[in-house]
Amino acid sequence: MLATIQKILVLLLTSCVLACESSEDNRTPEPLSLDTLIINGLVFDGSDNPPRSTSVGIKGDRIAFLGEHEALDIQAKNVIDATDLLVAPGFIDPHTHSLAELRSQSDNSNLNYLTQGVTTVVVGNDGDGDYRIADLASSLANGGIGTNAAFLVGHGAVRRAVMGGDNRPPSEAELQQMRELVEQAFREGALGLSSGLYYTPGNFASTEEVIELARVAARYDGIYDSHIRDESSYSIGLIASILEAIEIGIAADIPVHIAHIKALGVDVWGNSEEIIGIINDARDSGLRVTADQYPWEASGTHLRNALVPRWALAGTFEDYQARLRDDEDLRRIEPDMAENLRRRGGAESLLIVTCPQPEYAGKTLAQVSEVLNMPPVKAALEVLKLGRSRVVSFNMHPQDMENFMRQPWTMTSSDGTNGHPRKYASFPKKYRDSVADTQLLKMEEFVHRSSGLTADTFGIKNRGYLRSGYFADIVVLDPALYAPRADYLNWNALSQGVEYLLVNGAPTIADGEYTGELAGRALRHTP
Repeated sequence: MLATIQKILVLLLTSCVLACESSEDNRTPEPLSLDTLIINGLVFDGSDNPPRSTSVGIKGDRIAFLGEHEALDIQAKNVIDATDLLVAPGFIDPHTHSLAELRSQSDNSNLNYLTQGVTTVVVGNDGDGDYRIADLASSLANGGIGTNAAFLVGHGAVRRAVMGGDNRPPSEAELQQMRELVEQAFREGALGLSSGLYYTPGNFASTEEVIELARVAARYDGIYDSHIRDESSYSIGLIASILEAIEIGIAADIPVHIAHIKALGVDVWGNSEEIIGIINDARDSGLRVTADQYPWEASGTHLRNALVPRWALAGTFEDYQARLRDDEDLRRIEPDMAENLRRRGGAESLLIVTCPQPEYAGKTLAQVSEVLNMPPVKAALEVLKLGRSRVVSFNMHPQDMENFMRQPWTMTSSDGTNGHPRKYASFPKKYRDSVADTQLLKMEEFVHRSSGLTADTFGIKNRGYLRSGYFADIVVLDPALYAPRADYLNWNALSQGVEYLLVNGAPTIADGEYTGELAGRALRHTP
């Protein structure tokens, strides 16, 4: 009798389970609700894997769906048909000077970067990064920004805060103050320590001083990003400067990133192969070494940085200007300026792009020399006495540039500054030069070195790739139209070919036009 009752109970339970399963099978699945669905595009996911034809769905600020959408019940408020277009993660620029624009009320859209497909910029490069990261991030968030922004703390800025522009070693107390300011920056969200050892006051520091501050950065899983001490033959030389950066990385146990890698000037043309060998040897030994590069044969800087010896730039701007008018100082300055001009390739290689005397802008130093009827060094001194002037300096060899660009550890950057087209057009120029016109790189390599590689190198989390759950920073570009419009004489023309751009899921460019969205965020690094 008991066995019969048990059989009946088993049958009843089985029937109930089957009925429940049948009911669940017959239920209509819930539709997938999205804000934006991108269809029919060729999708590059940010790795260096080949692309695939698939769909990308966005909900809120995140990627919610990757795959074939046709068989699914998807409801999307906005559908982007990306037929004949390329879909990729928004590009990340690891070396910019865009903080002034981001802080402003007129240029905080960072439109010159958005129209290149850039959704995140790193600021605080070349040793200039503010150590007050929390205040900086808060002010940008309150003012609204078009791109995301991540922050480096600058060795030069910290040194100046503690020691001014002094050309001397720090005392132990001053070094400890610098350590504390660097630590403050990392506690508040810095992702790396930057140095500008070519510039004052960074060039007054010893290698050991930088190592001490890099050790602080290493404790917070930061990166050491360096404008090396010499990209040419100004002081210790290019090769020795690369070795110094690696020495700092080994001693501080921190990843090393070489900013805007180049061989600048006739004395070091052809050194790229040796540098690549040194970096690969360091990588093989276990040190993570990377670099960024902008795709222009001309660099850009202040005229004083190009020609004036470092010792003459010590102290304040007024101190330096006084030396330009002191006969005894000039007897030392002029020969050094003549040698620096030779290194740069002569007066024809320096194009003045901004100057307090407007009629000099757009002229080479050779042309200004003719106008003033004096030798190039004397003419340069007259321009320097007027105040701050910027130059474009044609000083790189195409073969060196190609050698660096081929390396899997070299990513795209702009080093964007006023007066140089790199600020408006570096990413599309690299695409045109290295992918569309020469096939030096595959498209997936260009995308990876403009997005995923940069995110991985700088520890920018949940960005740089098209992956479910990642932030929806996405560029949709037309490969036939994506191109620079800026050049050396028309340096601030916006690029073309970005048809759609999403920043944190918000449509920032639609049908090739800026929508007015300020969807960027201040990205504070957490170890």
